[in-house]
Amino acid sequence: MTILNLLRIFIRFFNYFCMGYTLVLGVIYLVQLITALIKVRKQDRGKISEDYMRYAQSPNLLPISLIVPAHNEQENIVQNVKDLLKLEYPEFEVIVVNDGSTDLTHTKIIEAFDLYPIEGAVKIKIPTKEIHNVYYNTDYPNLYYIDKENGGKSDSLNAGINQSQYPLFACLDADSRIERNALLILGEEFIKDTTTVVAGGFVRIANGSVIEQGEWKRFEVPPKMIERFQIVEYFRSFLAGRLSWGKALLIVSGAFGVFNKQVVIDAGGYKTDTIGEDMEIVVRIHRFMRKNKRKYNVKFCPEAICWTQGPMSFSDLKVQRRRWQIGLFDTLKAHFIMTFNPRFRTVGLLSIPYSWMFEFFGTAVETLGYFIIPFSLIMGELNMYFFIIYFLLAVMLGIMLSIGGIILEQNTRKGCMSSQQAMRLSLYAILENFGYRQAITLFRFGGLMRYRKYKRSWGVIKRKEFNVMSERKST
Repeated sequence: MTILNLLRIFIRFFNYFCMGYTLVLGVIYLVQLITALIKVRKQDRGKISEDYMRYAQSPNLLPISLIVPAHNEQENIVQNVKDLLKLEYPEFEVIVVNDGSTDLTHTKIIEAFDLYPIEGAVKIKIPTKEIHNVYYNTDYPNLYYIDKENGGKSDSLNAGINQSQYPLFACLDADSRIERNALLILGEEFIKDTTTVVAGGFVRIANGSVIEQGEWKRFEVPPKMIERFQIVEYFRSFLAGRLSWGKALLIVSGAFGVFNKQVVIDAGGYKTDTIGEDMEIVVRIHRFMRKNKRKYNVKFCPEAICWTQGPMSFSDLKVQRRRWQIGLFDTLKAHFIMTFNPRFRTVGLLSIPYSWMFEFFGTAVETLGYFIIPFSLIMGELNMYFFIIYFLLAVMLGIMLSIGGIILEQNTRKGCMSSQQAMRLSLYAILENFGYRQAITLFRFGGLMRYRKYKRSWGVIKRKEFNVMSERKST
């Protein structure tokens, strides 16, 4: 058998495999979307609101330490801290951790809150890089500021855990905003179900929305196409995906999640040699709790909203998605023993295998398909009519899923987006199938191909000051 014949056999096999793979993945996404929609429709919104008001006055709510790692966040850090200090929660503290910033982050924090260094013993529960000073001001009794040597986000979170005094802690990004009642929503989960060890909020794209002092005012469709694509993508992938997995969820966004502090300490704290710390800590908690036969629960609460700025250029989007893919591989590789392991129940038998097959290998399959399928058409190994039918089915399925994500969003936050705005975004649910989704796949694949080079690199993404965005939209 000649090399040419072997090549033809491989191409023919790959074509059918790729087509079947794509359709199976589409069906899985559709099931996730329907499952999430059913969950949302079953929720009694009025009762949920009453519960939040009741728990807001409850003496049983556990106090929370809000840990905010900050590296070169001079544009947003001061306003973010001011907004955090206004959150609706009975008892909490804010711990800002400056991770060796080289801009004006340190100076702005010190001056804005008139902080001064304090003496005090910090119990080292988890080893971290050197702490230079801890700062405080009695005028802000629940604010602490840690200035430390650069060690990465995980190291900063570990430093915040060491400084914290409360049984729960929340990890927050310095360039994000959480709504005033969001902490209350997640804190409630720990008293409704005492086995809860992790509760995650829903991260939404802030681009276009008017957010003033931590309070969402209104939604506007952002000006750039890349921002509109991301909004549609988040509705489809993040909201539907995380709602459908339930307690087998593998990731709570690093921008906003609440954790049982002792469980995290027992599990060893945040791993500092990965850029995917948000997924790694959740998977490790699953592994630790199952290994020690401890009953636990992981929750996702779409009502607890955190707003973050999505990348505003394709170069920044490439950095972000490359980092996400590398973080995914790091976590799956580190916890490979859980794959198809019945000891870890649904997580080992479904969640992790799904991540391997569709989130990790799927990137390679889809990327190769972009080149091999057109090549096979040229070689005459693929019937043109069959290809057109497959292509139309794949596109229609993608459009249906994206529009379904918008419908899911409308059911989650009724009245926040007008029907006209939903229709405008539906146009981008169609257009994203012709360039945007392919670019995302190539960005992720590029991360895997250059894993060794970028496995410790966060990269730099340009941000705007939140208030600048709000004022521009408000005028």
